[in-house]
Amino acid sequence: MSPDPRSHPFRDSVQDIETARQIPDTPQTRSPSYRLAFADPDFLTRDELRPVRLQLELLKPQMAMDEAGIESTIVLFGGARIPAPDKAAGRPAGLAALAPYYDEARRFAFAMTERSRASGGRRNVICTGGGPGVMEAGNRGAEEAGGRSIGLNIVLPHEQAPNPHVTPELSFNFHYFAIRKMHFLMRAAAVCVFPGGFGTMDEMFESLTLIQTGRMRKVPFLLFGREWWESVVNWPRLAEAGVISAHDLELFRFVETAEEALSWIDYWPDGM
Repeated sequence: MSPDPRSHPFRDSVQDIETARQIPDTPQTRSPSYRLAFADPDFLTRDELRPVRLQLELLKPQMAMDEAGIESTIVLFGGARIPAPDKAAGRPAGLAALAPYYDEARRFAFAMTERSRASGGRRNVICTGGGPGVMEAGNRGAEEAGGRSIGLNIVLPHEQAPNPHVTPELSFNFHYFAIRKMHFLMRAAAVCVFPGGFGTMDEMFESLTLIQTGRMRKVPFLLFGREWWESVVNWPRLAEAGVISAHDLELFRFVETAEEALSWIDYWPDGM
């Protein structure tokens, strides 16, 4: 949102961009050095401007969510390749077997969004990575419940387009993984993790590390599918080896259904 030009005494930058387009065409005005710095993509994408780009990528979604009145989020992590049950035919057997998690994510997001809307729609807004699979299911469930949802996409060679169920004004695109992860967690009131690949694992373990080390407050942290998670991560072995403490295994809970997840969020023990 552009500031009201009447709120400060200086000429508006947007006006100057338009004025600069109307100047005479001369060797001087054609020179890249003459471009306004903030309107010069070649300048803004230089290596030396990385700190500025990091700041801009933090600020833009932050300001947009503030203006939209988003107070807290429920974060859904999960695999981009997990299909909806009605599209599982012809998929590899492993992925087809995970299709029920699409429906569970969709049902959970629907129920959570109904709750959010009942309390004004500002708190506990569904937030996903904005892509297909489990992410699509989360945004879809929120849309079907008549509410808003957030999508935090990132530019990748594959799977980077936002799914059609993300609320358009809450659909964001990132260059930096680190800033995207910050936005996942800055407003998180709970984190729900569904089966997924490297990206899901990365998001899950970084979030758990922040909680374990006290860099982030403890929130309900739910892993959907005990059988899946216990088959891909040997959680007890981590504690037995001493690389984590036994009580670190209490930072999360396994759940199977949307209803069970909602119950844990409601009654998450204090002090965990």
